[in-house]
Amino acid sequence: MDNKTDPNRKKAKPAPKSRDERLKAALKANLQRRKAQARARTVSDESDGKGE
Repeated sequence: MDNKTDPNRKKAKPAPKSRDERLKAALKANLQRRKAQARARTVSDESDGKGE
């Protein structure tokens, strides 16, 4: 058997082609992560009851 990759096998996601596309994707992922963190902090602050 060969240890080569199968040429018919497809990747899960095609990689972004240009630098701008990679940066755009990274920025979008970062923004989503930060929004999720902010929502988690807001929920935990409300449940603590220390909103004074």
